[in-house]
Amino acid sequence: MSIAQNLTNIRETLPEEIKLVAVSKTKPIKDLQEAYNAGQRIFGENKIQEMAHKWEILPKDIQWHMIGHVQTNKVKYMAAFVSLIHGVDSFKLLKEINKQAIKHNRTINCLLQIHIAEETTKFGLNAKELAVLINSEEFATLKNVQIVGLMGMATLTDNKEQIKREFKHLKTLFNTTKETLPEITILSMGMSGDYKVAIEEGSTMVRIGSSIFGSRNYH
Repeated sequence: MSIAQNLTNIRETLPEEIKLVAVSKTKPIKDLQEAYNAGQRIFGENKIQEMAHKWEILPKDIQWHMIGHVQTNKVKYMAAFVSLIHGVDSFKLLKEINKQAIKHNRTINCLLQIHIAEETTKFGLNAKELAVLINSEEFATLKNVQIVGLMGMATLTDNKEQIKREFKHLKTLFNTTKETLPEITILSMGMSGDYKVAIEEGSTMVRIGSSIFGSRNYH
């Protein structure tokens, strides 16, 4: 099936208010162009240099989302154009994003990544670290970053109940965080294998790659 057809099929399963991030990491420019021609405008990448390369070539109305783990020393390469950074998991990183945003005279939207999975390989803040960060005085001084929501990845498992439980936990944290940061609107959770469960549990943004572009190219 073509990329355009895959996109149509997925869109038909998504409620209107759910934002679809097409995870295009490792995919060639022509695949992204095909998705763009089919109306897709939000693309998610996990390597900053690859994203910057694609940004230079592809149409400028694309919103680029950084969905991978971010190293502080790489923030400068995307600060001019990135629309949303999904994986902010430390104050140090937030501070660097703020610093680079100032240089480009812009505000960069960010999601705080929460660790909800029972896997140590996943990054993210726990509930206590989240509370400490958003209530800190230093956090209040960062004027060029805007926290617009939370993001989390469930455990890679066939156990639907566990996935549901992890997403439910993230939704609860989202609700409590909203008391401190009333402006947050995005709850980014759900990927190709579990996005339907994520939507049931309150996700507003899903990250889908293989169901659009076919299985992943590793390199």
